[in-house]
Amino acid sequence: MYSSGYTKSPTLWEIILSQTLKTIALLGGTGNEGGGLAFRWAHYGHQVIIGSRQQEKAENAAAELNALLGENVVRGMTNAESASHADIVILTVPYAAHKATLESVKDQLQGKILIDVTVPLQPPRVDVVALPAGRTAAEEAVALLGPGVRIVSAFQNVSAAHLKDINYVVECDVLISGDDPEAKAQALALAEAAGMRGVDAGPLANAIVAESLTSVLIAINKRYKVKASGIRITGID
Repeated sequence: MYSSGYTKSPTLWEIILSQTLKTIALLGGTGNEGGGLAFRWAHYGHQVIIGSRQQEKAENAAAELNALLGENVVRGMTNAESASHADIVILTVPYAAHKATLESVKDQLQGKILIDVTVPLQPPRVDVVALPAGRTAAEEAVALLGPGVRIVSAFQNVSAAHLKDINYVVECDVLISGDDPEAKAQALALAEAAGMRGVDAGPLANAIVAESLTSVLIAINKRYKVKASGIRITGID
């Protein structure tokens, strides 16, 4: 199992993780961010499903991850099938596909946890903060899906550049926002399983910070000619 090097006292999220490993579906898992997170969670021991609009594309992405992992542990399915089979669903699609993807799996998400990684980037100036009509992508997801889905916002500031190198230490904390304590606890556990430190950043409304920070980090990457700038929260153990 992957270790981030952090030592923590037992908390709710550690208890949850110790009880059972979850089945995780990544909608948009054929992309770099989703694929990288999928790789790390599969390496940790979670059951992982790659979701895509196209079955073949999902299966090909799963096969590539299985080749890296050295065993056939990742499956590829359509987005709807992935969401149906999962305990936790991760949304890693571009903002342009955010609404359509959620609409296509709305029924399958009911009663589940959705971790929304979407950032409302506005090409071509993705290095400039852009706020969507609904204030944040996460809050737009709440309005679209209704109270039956427990939504958490997380992982927006993690660069995909080195996620598939299991020996690479990701120097970026994960800001986790949400209104459901147990759902946030699951997201904190997944951050740890991916080799990162999760930080409870408060209610879902605070997702505006993490979503906006992505454009700031992109601007920093360009200015300093790097690929994986990140954030650290100081003053906490």
